[in-house]
Amino acid sequence: MATATAPAPAPAASAAPDKDHPGRKPPILRYLVLIGLALLFISPLLFMLVTSFKTRSEATAVPPTWVPSDPTGQAYKEILNASDTPVFTWFFNSLIAASANAALVVATAALAAYPLARMDFRGKKIVLATIIATLFVPPVILIIPNYLIVGKLQWLDTLTAVIIPTAASAFGVFFLRQFFLSLPRELEEAALLDGANKWQIFLRVIVPLSKPALVTLAVLAFLTNWNDFLWPVYVLFSPESQTLPPGLSTLQSANNVRYDVIMAGAVIASAPVLALYVMAQRFIIEGVSRSGLKG
Repeated sequence: MATATAPAPAPAASAAPDKDHPGRKPPILRYLVLIGLALLFISPLLFMLVTSFKTRSEATAVPPTWVPSDPTGQAYKEILNASDTPVFTWFFNSLIAASANAALVVATAALAAYPLARMDFRGKKIVLATIIATLFVPPVILIIPNYLIVGKLQWLDTLTAVIIPTAASAFGVFFLRQFFLSLPRELEEAALLDGANKWQIFLRVIVPLSKPALVTLAVLAFLTNWNDFLWPVYVLFSPESQTLPPGLSTLQSANNVRYDVIMAGAVIASAPVLALYVMAQRFIIEGVSRSGLKG
């Protein structure tokens, strides 16, 4: 009696892309497009960097050159050694103000967002709606009230004036609330069974799991304070109290044709921001992607 033979297995589909498919583009084309876009967005930064190493005449040459014919660091020497432009002082003032403000924003936003995401209390929806409504208020209309308050507290011409007024962030509360909603409740229930209270759950469970969102908010708050120009102009008067944006603006008005010096100041101002973003890029991507999982 003849035995039936099993049919031969069908050959596995090739993992390679179908080159004959008319709607499918080869990966090399996508890489070329991405490289081209990257160069397009990076080119202003590169031009700023190379211009800071040009001589005064070459920085204003027409047409502009990409590679300095005689590279020099004279622009950096002038901007760092000038007695009327204490760039180092401005730099450290901005660093202190932005870091302290970012820490306060993260702390206040996290403490406000957790109850709105995980606790039930009377008026919760009203509080949340009020916080979200403040996002539609233009910050510029708060300059006069904030100035009067800062003046009453005798904070004018101090770094406290650029740290405290923006420490409460409505966007930070909304952003962290969205992230907290994406965390599984089973973790908090397990901590409750172990005898933990709400404060312990927040510090030992929620905060460690929310590192991507907290880092993202800290970076955004740091960048906002670091780049702020209008408010420091109103509350900081002496050159020793200035931060980088208003300080560099005086440099530009005093050296309106010294593009090499202006670009050197821009490099000094942008270097910490770029370094911070590179270091926190992984957390930023994860925090933004997860914060929109639940509404």
